[in-house]
Amino acid sequence: MTSPATPQDRRQAPQAGLLSFYESPIPIRPATLGDAIASEWTKLRSVRATVWTLGVMVALMLTLGVGTALLLAANDTNLAGEPALALGLFGVLLGSLCVITLGVLTIGSEYSTGMIRTTLTACPSRARVLAAKAIVFFSLVFVITTVTATVTAVFQTVILSGTVSASGGAWALATVGVGLYIAGLGLLSLGVGAIVRHTAGAITIMIGVVLLPLVLAPFMFADALRGVQRFLVEYSIPNQLSALYGTTMTSTGPSAWEPLLVMLGLVAVALGGAVALLNRRDV
Repeated sequence: MTSPATPQDRRQAPQAGLLSFYESPIPIRPATLGDAIASEWTKLRSVRATVWTLGVMVALMLTLGVGTALLLAANDTNLAGEPALALGLFGVLLGSLCVITLGVLTIGSEYSTGMIRTTLTACPSRARVLAAKAIVFFSLVFVITTVTATVTAVFQTVILSGTVSASGGAWALATVGVGLYIAGLGLLSLGVGAIVRHTAGAITIMIGVVLLPLVLAPFMFADALRGVQRFLVEYSIPNQLSALYGTTMTSTGPSAWEPLLVMLGLVAVALGGAVALLNRRDV
């Protein structure tokens, strides 16, 4: 025998019926890689850190590259036999520190603010989130670096016209090659940031990766350490960047497009480790 329905039951019945037949006009579907890329692009272009870091990098590349060419032209410096576009190296070396900072901030800032929880709730696939960040970051840095390096090289060639010249291969290395290498260095920073999950710590590690080999190498006086000394110099990031401009600190080591292969290996290790740790650790 059932008990009679109360007034409260009679009020709730129609509401339950309406809710059971309600369909949201917003389509419900799993997040795709395209959605993740759109989200990461929105985040990257809407924060001030992107404008400041990449803006400073562009300013350094243009100012140092063009300024050095103007100084040499004013002093009638003889550059015969020297790599024509190597003057752009100074700005790229300093600008790479800006890219390192932005690469770490791309993921480190989400951990510091707790935004990573929202990101992984909207897109539970952690590998997809990291892939989207890598694609957006790499594309942005590559385009900006390549365009800036090209503009700098054009100005240098015009200012020093009649003094220096460069082949098509040298132009490709000093523009597209440099853009790929700096963007790869940013991806390496992104991977380290995902592994460390601490912005200041990851930036410190990456600055050490860039500068420490050349700081340690001069102090390795012992004969037993000569091989280590040569390896640190040849495979240091500043020397590999120099190789893209046709000038290196040693006569051996990576040359032409080889530095890009070295950087590709480092990026693969860092991002692979980042994916493995992201899938194992809690947010």
